[in-house]
Amino acid sequence: MKLKNILGLAVCLVGTGVFASCDDFFDLNPKDQLTTNTFWNTSEDVDAAVTAAYNWWVNNYVGSKFIFYEDSYSDIGFNYTNASNMRNMGRGSVSPTAAPNYWRQYETIRRCNFVIENIDLVPASAMTETEKNDFLAQVRAIRGYSHAYLATWYGDAVIMDFVPATADDAKLPREPEAKVKEHAMNDLMWSAEHIAEKPAEKGRIAKGTVLSMIARFNLLWGNYSEALDAANKVIALNQYELDPDFLNMFSMSGQNSKEIICTYEHVQTTYAYGDVIRFYNNSDGGWASFVPTQNMVDMFEMADGKLIDEPGSGYDPVHPFYNRDPRLKNTVIYSGLDWIGRNGVSRIFNTLDKTLPGGSSNKDYYTAADNASHTGMLWAKYLYPNQGQYSTSMNDDALCPIIFRYAEILLTKAECLVELNQDLQEAMNIIDRLRLRGGHIAVDRSKYDTQAKVRELVRRERTIELAGEGFRFEDIVRWDEYDKSGAKTGKKVAETVMPGDLYRLCGTVDYDEPDPDRRAVIDVNASREDRLVEVRYFDKKQFHLPIMQAEMDANPQLVQNDGY
Repeated sequence: MKLKNILGLAVCLVGTGVFASCDDFFDLNPKDQLTTNTFWNTSEDVDAAVTAAYNWWVNNYVGSKFIFYEDSYSDIGFNYTNASNMRNMGRGSVSPTAAPNYWRQYETIRRCNFVIENIDLVPASAMTETEKNDFLAQVRAIRGYSHAYLATWYGDAVIMDFVPATADDAKLPREPEAKVKEHAMNDLMWSAEHIAEKPAEKGRIAKGTVLSMIARFNLLWGNYSEALDAANKVIALNQYELDPDFLNMFSMSGQNSKEIICTYEHVQTTYAYGDVIRFYNNSDGGWASFVPTQNMVDMFEMADGKLIDEPGSGYDPVHPFYNRDPRLKNTVIYSGLDWIGRNGVSRIFNTLDKTLPGGSSNKDYYTAADNASHTGMLWAKYLYPNQGQYSTSMNDDALCPIIFRYAEILLTKAECLVELNQDLQEAMNIIDRLRLRGGHIAVDRSKYDTQAKVRELVRRERTIELAGEGFRFEDIVRWDEYDKSGAKTGKKVAETVMPGDLYRLCGTVDYDEPDPDRRAVIDVNASREDRLVEVRYFDKKQFHLPIMQAEMDANPQLVQNDGY
């Protein structure tokens, strides 16, 4: 049974006892249950149970939206509405009653354990040993990913490797962070040894995805040798390559790009992606739920490779989008760009002017509505190249957000080479591949002649390449900060880049200017009141999330993270 078809079945089965879940801790006593006599008889039954574990496997809190929301926790993204407490992360106001609840990942873990505990009930005549190991490898990968995810966000966490018979059986204490990570990695390593070399169909976890998980989490945890080894193994599979058209892989027509390692599968109507509406701005009927910031724009170099604050860069704050790294417009949609709206009508994207030429009010003006981008920009990924690729309702789409892609693997290798001080030239060669793919120029080797300088380059390029894909917060809370001499300051990057005023640009759009990159005319003397998006705070306690109070109440053995 195909994954996209079986997803619909999985969603239905989630409501039964076999794949039960709940909003409060674990749902352990279903009133209506499929029995082992009627279910665990064929490989198709196992396939259905495994597929149920895929439902929201990457994030049981907000599903595939996490990819887009999580950058709003950081300096490069913003969320205005505080949907699911996402804005609280960015402005530093999280608490046990107002924070994202990733603890719900245990719902996914339970589904994985259910497969692991019952797969042997299927007769050997109905399923080969190879099929069995592949199914087990898929759910152990998901379980390993989930435990690793919990350890990354919370530190200490409960290790759940069985299906509790009662609610009391599920009330377990948190294990030390190191032990949770070890358990997660054991699952992932076993999976890598037993899973299929290639996915049977798009969206299935296979070896490349599992190795990518191993590489990602080891990088996040500072295990650079292990992350480098896993990244090299992904490269050695020879299954993936950079897409020469950067925006192609983020479009509906490019979903089979060879750069994509794994996506979060959706199929229109049957298992639809229901949140395209969050990408667009107010004039197009969108909600602008997650948007980039001026901090993101400022990271891009000028066309000649100089940073905007370098002497001789030619940066003009009145025309801040002019003569920039061409990858900027593939990442951020900013005022002045030519745009085709959801109605198919061409217009100039304009969030700067309260009133449009002709006197009509501008629905995209940054304070025109809650649904207008309050930073004045949108993410370009998944919006280009055309607006007609999505449903009229913007809530019934086959959009499949990318979870792992080859560029991340290359960037992991580059960062590991820098941190291990092994091959700085190869690290810059990798960065050149990404820059040249996007139309930018190669790295000026004369500027990056020390480990500290190459580290700064690789970090900036990682942020630029993966912007809008949910990586930035996890990076800035793990990255040590260095001073100009290359010495550690004793702080993490987040402690410097997060607190303070978050600003937008103010000005006007010159409709007579033919160059889209010069149409935005910025008022460099605009008041703080007009420019201010929000005031942000950051405390060291935010290196880990608080466990939600409801989870603490449900399980008295849990101990809250420090500072909450």
